[in-house]
Amino acid sequence: MRWLSLALIALIALIQYPLWLGKGGWLKVWDTRHQLEQQRELNQKLLVRNAGLEAEVRDLKQGYEAIEERARFELGMIRQDEIFIQIPEKTQGR
Repeated sequence: MRWLSLALIALIALIQYPLWLGKGGWLKVWDTRHQLEQQRELNQKLLVRNAGLEAEVRDLKQGYEAIEERARFELGMIRQDEIFIQIPEKTQGR
C-alpha cells in the first residue's frame, strides 16, 4: 500500500510539472504578462512623446511663429528693426 501511495504522489508531481514549469506553464504566463505590461507602459510614454513631436513638426511646417519663437529664445536672435534691452535681475543682497 505504501508503494502505491508513493507512486500516486510521484504521478501527481509529474502531472503538475508542465502546469507550473513547462513551456506554457503558469510561471511562463506570469512572466509574459509582466513583460507585456512593461511594454505597454513604454509604448504609452512613447505615444505621448511622439504626439508632442508631431505637434511641434506641424507648427514648424505651417507657420513662421514657431520658427521665430525658437530663434528668439534658443538662439537669441532679434529682428532687424528691433532693439535688444536686457534688464538684469536684482540680487537679494542689494
